[in-house]
Amino acid sequence: MNYPLFVSESVCAGHPDKICDQISDAVLDAALSVDVNSRVAIETLVTTNKVTMAGEVTSRSKLNYKEIAQKVITDLGYDKPELNFDKNAFFDVAVHEQSRDIAIGADNDGAGDQGMMFGYACNETPQLMPLPIVLSHELCRKMDELQFGELNYLRPDGKAEVSVSYENGKVVKVEKIVLAKPFNPKMNKDEVEKQLYELVVLPILKKYHLNELSIGQVIFNGTGQWEIGGPASDTGVTGRKIVVDTYGGMGRIGGGCFSGKDPTKVDRSGAYAARYIAKNIVAAELADRCEVQLAYAIGQRDPIAKSIETFGTAKKDLKEIEEFAWKLIDLSVKGIINGLDLKRPIYRNTARYGHFGYEEYPWEKIKTPLSR
Repeated sequence: MNYPLFVSESVCAGHPDKICDQISDAVLDAALSVDVNSRVAIETLVTTNKVTMAGEVTSRSKLNYKEIAQKVITDLGYDKPELNFDKNAFFDVAVHEQSRDIAIGADNDGAGDQGMMFGYACNETPQLMPLPIVLSHELCRKMDELQFGELNYLRPDGKAEVSVSYENGKVVKVEKIVLAKPFNPKMNKDEVEKQLYELVVLPILKKYHLNELSIGQVIFNGTGQWEIGGPASDTGVTGRKIVVDTYGGMGRIGGGCFSGKDPTKVDRSGAYAARYIAKNIVAAELADRCEVQLAYAIGQRDPIAKSIETFGTAKKDLKEIEEFAWKLIDLSVKGIINGLDLKRPIYRNTARYGHFGYEEYPWEKIKTPLSR
């Protein structure tokens, strides 16, 4: 990793694209709750007072798509008329069963589509994730928490962006933070900025034992004004935040998004398995940085390709690392689903603040104890 400066961004849970990801994953959770073998491929679009849901669902029970989406919308704080988006929006639902041509392959434990997936890990944070994306996620999460608590003048939507300087691949310091969050215009912008600096920025920098930034090194609402966020300001669509969902740009990404897809879709399950392997390699101190690539063909049970990159940080030779890696988990589609126990309703929460770096997810477990 030779960038002297690296920047990553995250978005708040009420961001229009993330509303869509969470609705799509809430449908998946609902389907898996009634039928663990449900097949789901759902995409959502939101705009001013309108929600469109389309895709394929095959499940033993009929789902109430509108009700599922309404709960997500309300949970995210879209409950005020001035936001021009709430649970009373117009709903257009166009969902049918999975194509038989796709089902043939998945029914035989094959991949539900072709594609390549990447997993990444590095030792610069306790989560074995890149620091810029970890900080960006934490800033967004904290702003959202304050929106529902101490700073209830804040409104849904928002973003964070963090610039980190590196020397020889190692973190030197945080250079800049950018925050964006809509708020009630009755509040003074300077006061809002001061409160976010004190309650969001400083505690998170302290938590990671990083250099303290002055308030002048934090940009808040760059245009100077943001009153209304969400779908009334910007259309949202499932799957548009795949860099936010993964490694903030520091690791490569595959060709497909995760949200709204059941685990027979290797865009999701394959990426989780790749992260699991990469994280375990770094946790075992076989490399400081690691990226794992997998590739699948539709209908085929096993990967058609798999490889490992350690960016010159390997502590052992590649053959030894591969021997360790490929024994961690059966990389057939069925092997990943069973090995990571993916036929469970655990997905809605993955659709906010990234899919990686949280111990509650099975793809984040360390199979071998840390030696350090």
